[in-house]
Amino acid sequence: MKIETQRLILRKLEETDMERMFLLDSDPEVMKYIGVPPLTERHESLNVINMIRKQYEDNGTGRLAVIEKETGLLIGWSGLKLLTEEINGYKNVLDLGYRFVPESWGKGYALEAAKASLDLGFNEMNASTIYAHAHSENAGSNHILKKLGFEKTGEFVEPDGICNWYELKREKYLS
Repeated sequence: MKIETQRLILRKLEETDMERMFLLDSDPEVMKYIGVPPLTERHESLNVINMIRKQYEDNGTGRLAVIEKETGLLIGWSGLKLLTEEINGYKNVLDLGYRFVPESWGKGYALEAAKASLDLGFNEMNASTIYAHAHSENAGSNHILKKLGFEKTGEFVEPDGICNWYELKREKYLS
C-alpha cells in the first residue's frame, strides 16, 4: 500500500525505518501527551514497527510511515488502526492517529497525511464513522482534529490526564 499526496508518501512501516522511528519515539516533546515514556533503546523502535506490521496482517490496516517527498525522510506516522482493545467504551472501530518529529510541526503535514488516511477509510474501506482521541492539553492535535471536521463527543480519563474523544461521520466528511 502506498498513498501519495502533494508533499508526502504514506506507506507501510519497514524495519529499515528503525532509526527515524527511534528519533520520533525517543523525543520527550513528541511523547509528552502519549502516556508512555520516550524510548531509550534503538531496538525498542523495532518492536514498535513489528507490532504495527502485525496489525497490518491481523486487521488489514495500521499506522503508515509518512515520508517527506522533498527529503525522502520518514517524518512520522499517520493512519487508521483498528482498536482491538476497548477505549472509552469503543472497540473494533477505526481510530485516526498521527505522530511527527518536531522539525515537521506547523507545516501542515499532519493535516495532509490525516486527510489521505480519512480518504482511505471512507472511500476504500467504506467506514461509516472514524474516531480519534487526543490529550486535552495537546492543543495542536485537538486543533487538527477539529480542522478535519471531527466533533468532540466525549472525554475519558487516562493515567496521564483527560483525553478528548472525537467522531467523524462519513456523510459529513464527504459533503
